[in-house]
Amino acid sequence: MQRTPKTLPYVPSEDEIRRYYTAVWQARRAGDMVLIKTILYTVARVAELVAIRIDDVDLDACRIRITHGKGGKDRVVPFPQTFRETLTLHIADRRKTAGPFLFESSWKKPYSTRGVRALLARYAGAAGLPHNMPPHRLRHFLFTWLKTQGIDDALIQPYSGHASRQSLEIYSRLALTDAQASYDQAIARFPV
Repeated sequence: MQRTPKTLPYVPSEDEIRRYYTAVWQARRAGDMVLIKTILYTVARVAELVAIRIDDVDLDACRIRITHGKGGKDRVVPFPQTFRETLTLHIADRRKTAGPFLFESSWKKPYSTRGVRALLARYAGAAGLPHNMPPHRLRHFLFTWLKTQGIDDALIQPYSGHASRQSLEIYSRLALTDAQASYDQAIARFPV
């Protein structure tokens, strides 16, 4: 029996991500900006994101502990040092309300996954994107981008939450699609 090949997921282009983030920036909603950067930098799944507690954030080591991720697994994910100050300010603001979660509503309840998806969709509309921007698309973008930067699966897998490196093959195929376009442009200038 022949297997039907899996279709590759849609991955936003760098231009779409820039337009998306510009829409977020122009809205001047600091909490939304921190939430979206947290998704982009840590590739946390939406259910993992809304469960992050302030105590799960290690600002000194630039890491966030994801507890009870997919499959009930815990892991630690990095974030860039350039994000530390922004995250520090967000946490200081959150501590004023004495809520335990990194992202909470004004009712002192953690954000819902549905609320996060709606927030992401609003910014996709504001950016004029022809499609929605669900959280998993942001994960696909980062993993594919890391692959195009030459980052090995062995380095990506531990913080991706994927059970094995084999699960990351799809991002290699997506990166290969981008590589093909670059190859075609370069080969067009080839002297022979």
